[in-house]
Amino acid sequence: MPLTSRHPAPRTPRRPAPRARRRTAQALLASAVGVCLVAASAPAEPLGIGDPLFPHLGNPGYDVQAYDLDLTYPGSNDQPLDAVTTIDARITAELDRINLDFAHGTVRSVEVDGEPAVFTGAGEDLVITPDDDLDPGEPVRITVRHTSDPRPGDREGGWVRTADGLALANQADAAHLVFPCNDHPSDKAMFTFRITVPEGYTAVANGLPTAVERAQGTTTWRYRTRNPMATELAQVSVGRSTVLHRTGPHGLPLRDVVPTEHRAALEPWLAKTPAQIAWMEDRVGRYPFATYGLLLAEASTGFALETQTLSLFERDLFTDPALPAWYVESIMVHELAHQWFGDSVSPRTWADLWLNEGHATWYEALYAEERGGRSLETRMRTAYESSDGWRAAGGPPAAPKPPEPGRKIGIFRPGVYGGAALVLYALRQEIGQEAFDRLERAWVVRHRDGNASTADFVRLASETTGRDLTGFLHAWLYDDTTPPMPGHPDWRSSERAVAEEPGPHSHEHLPGPHGHRPDAGGE
Repeated sequence: MPLTSRHPAPRTPRRPAPRARRRTAQALLASAVGVCLVAASAPAEPLGIGDPLFPHLGNPGYDVQAYDLDLTYPGSNDQPLDAVTTIDARITAELDRINLDFAHGTVRSVEVDGEPAVFTGAGEDLVITPDDDLDPGEPVRITVRHTSDPRPGDREGGWVRTADGLALANQADAAHLVFPCNDHPSDKAMFTFRITVPEGYTAVANGLPTAVERAQGTTTWRYRTRNPMATELAQVSVGRSTVLHRTGPHGLPLRDVVPTEHRAALEPWLAKTPAQIAWMEDRVGRYPFATYGLLLAEASTGFALETQTLSLFERDLFTDPALPAWYVESIMVHELAHQWFGDSVSPRTWADLWLNEGHATWYEALYAEERGGRSLETRMRTAYESSDGWRAAGGPPAAPKPPEPGRKIGIFRPGVYGGAALVLYALRQEIGQEAFDRLERAWVVRHRDGNASTADFVRLASETTGRDLTGFLHAWLYDDTTPPMPGHPDWRSSERAVAEEPGPHSHEHLPGPHGHRPDAGGE
């Protein structure tokens, strides 16, 4: 049901409309799924860009340049937020309609270049019909006034309700449960956030703070990214939190968001971040963003998440005495490594997920070996023994099976974690440490702030080493059974029953406390 609280003030367009548009009748009522049904020349239908795992995710015909999210938190995490989402995009194909992904909120009005537009719903799409067709090369501004509902829907993802507020967990396809967007990592864009909260709450988002505005009873916090970001990596935290500041390598500003009452207990863990960033930079080069930090939420999620510049963790991960220090630190490094692999270099399709999770698991394992004495070779041999079973259950690393209906986070299987890290170990065994390190550095430089595919990785590996690695990597990435491991002809794998245990930052709950697996990589 629509809220009666105030709406954020309408924004003045930053540029004139590309041409005059005929005014349309403004939509008056919204349905329970948040869209108004209107007449159109042909039935609206959900579109997609044909992702191999999520064919209806994303939308063709335009390239988003920037999102502006204006959110007003009502003071309770069981009530919808008032929201205005403004999208600046460039049209790439002739369109008479614009499809956005949006599925869990009430749409109150839509404007295209400042003029009211009719809209309807189709599946998980918001379908907008402007007064005039849109031509390739034309800029367009779409303004959607809506609610953003943190209450549970019919599937997982989006807002996470914490003990004192909210956080976001949008991976893989849940940003459109929070705001209208082109919800696919191939369409990265700049983000600005304007978050208004009651007095006593702190709001934090991706990127750097730009302003804090205080009014009677409320505070508005503004943030802006300096690098493009995929929608699945957006983060907004609202809570009774403290923001801690420190400095990382080469003056990098670091900020952590923690529950105020646990600040002292968490500080020793947070103080480890600068050295961890330096450790990663020694291996893959300069940190790719303008800030970094940890968001420690009072919530039981069973996962951590690499939301760009502000990684999400359960607070309990850092306060549970049963978890050894080397393990906690290696999970911190896993999410940090994602800032290079998955955030700065994002997958072209979700079938390229192994490039994210394989690399993050790889550096997690290297760190556990160097700082925790956990043998990398032993961990890789254990993964090899399970690899055929993982491939049989979930598909090979670069060709994962689609998730089961209603369980879209089911793509986060062991094969894209340990199985993909095993691919990187095999590649290092094949080409040697020096060539492997050059490849890793070249990868994050060549594709920084962009998207890359499995074919891009194979191509760069061949280019870097001066030899055609297509056949070698194709077998490791796509075969139903695991190829022989270079340097270890005695290693064996089996398809015998292998437990489908996800990786350490998966959305699934794992054996052990709080969904974590402290014996991972043990000897």
